[in-house]
Amino acid sequence: MDSPKNTLMHERVRFGRTGLMVTRLAFGGIPIQRLSRQEGVRLVADVLDLGINFIDTAHGYGHSEELVGEAMRTVSRGSLVIATKSPAADRKGFLDDLDESLRRLRTDYIDIFQFHGVSSREKMAAVMGPGGAQEGMEEGIRAGKIRFPGFSSHSLPVAAGMIRTGRFDAVQVPFNFVDCQAAEELIPLARRADLGIIAMKPLGGGLLDDARLCFRFLRQYPDLVPDPGIETLPQLREIIDVMESGGPLSAEEIKRIEHYRERLGREWCHRCDYCQPCPRNIPISTVLVAKSFAVRLTVERFTSIVEAPLKAAESCEECRQCVERCPYHLDIPVLLKKQRGIWERYRSTGTWE
Repeated sequence: MDSPKNTLMHERVRFGRTGLMVTRLAFGGIPIQRLSRQEGVRLVADVLDLGINFIDTAHGYGHSEELVGEAMRTVSRGSLVIATKSPAADRKGFLDDLDESLRRLRTDYIDIFQFHGVSSREKMAAVMGPGGAQEGMEEGIRAGKIRFPGFSSHSLPVAAGMIRTGRFDAVQVPFNFVDCQAAEELIPLARRADLGIIAMKPLGGGLLDDARLCFRFLRQYPDLVPDPGIETLPQLREIIDVMESGGPLSAEEIKRIEHYRERLGREWCHRCDYCQPCPRNIPISTVLVAKSFAVRLTVERFTSIVEAPLKAAESCEECRQCVERCPYHLDIPVLLKKQRGIWERYRSTGTWE
C-alpha cells in the first residue's frame, strides 16, 4: 500500500522528555485481539504503511503483542516507538512480564514500558515500595530492555502522585470530551514535568459513537497522543481525516458535545473507585463500564471479566453509601440494576445495548 503524501501521519511531535518523535496519532492494541492472527497482522502492517510509528499495547491484551511483533518484521525497528504494559505490582512478576513481552514483540528492547492500571493508592504503594515492580523497572532500564518508564491510570489523584515521584517519562490516562477532568490539573502537571502524554479511550472505550466529534475535540490538545483501538483500516482512515481537519470547534460542535455530556454524564463511570468499599464487595466500576469491555474484547475474554462482577451486583442492598462517596453523583444502585438487565439480554442476544 502506498502511503498518502503530506498527511498528518508524516508529521512527528516530541513525546515529552523522552525526545522520541512520534506521529500525532498512536495505534491502540486492544481490539485486535478480537481478530484472527492473519487479520490482525495485516491490519497492523497496514497501519505502519500509513505512516503511524507509535503502537501502544499490553501484556494482558490477548495475542495483541504477538500480532504487533509479527507485523513489525516488515519495517525497521528503529523507526517505531513501541509501548506496552505489565499489570504486575511485584519485582519478579514485572520482570517475567517484561521478558514475555520482549519475546512476543520479537524485539530486544521496548521504548516505553508502563505499569498497567495503577489506579489505587494500594497498588501505587505496592508498585513503588520494597520488592515492588519499580525495582524491576529499574533493572530493566539498566539491562537496556526498557528505554523509558511510564504508567497508565484511571485515577487522576493516583496518577498525580505517580508523576510527583519524578520516576516516569510517560503517563497514560483516559481523555475524551466527556471524561475530560484531566485537563484541569493532571495534564498541566504532566506538562510541567515534561512527560509524554497518551490519551487513552479517546472514543470512551467504545461508548462515544461520533468519531469525528471525538477527534475534533482532541485536536485542541496537540501535545497529547490519542491511541484509538480500531479493528478496520476504514475506521483509522476516518480518524486520520478528522485529525487533519483544521480550525476550532464550531458552535454546533460545542452544542453537540454539551448534549453528550448532559446525556452521558449522569451514567458515566470514571473508574476512580471513590465509591468503594462496597459493603457487599461489588466491583462497582467494572459493572458500570461493562459495555466498554464488550465492544473491545473477545466474547470469552469479556465474559471472564464481567460475569462474576455482574453476578455480585445482584447482592446490592441499595444502602447508597456508594452514592454519597461518588464525586460525580451517579445513582449507582439504579445503574447496577440497569447493567444487570442489559447483561441478561446480552446472554440471549450476544449484543450489549
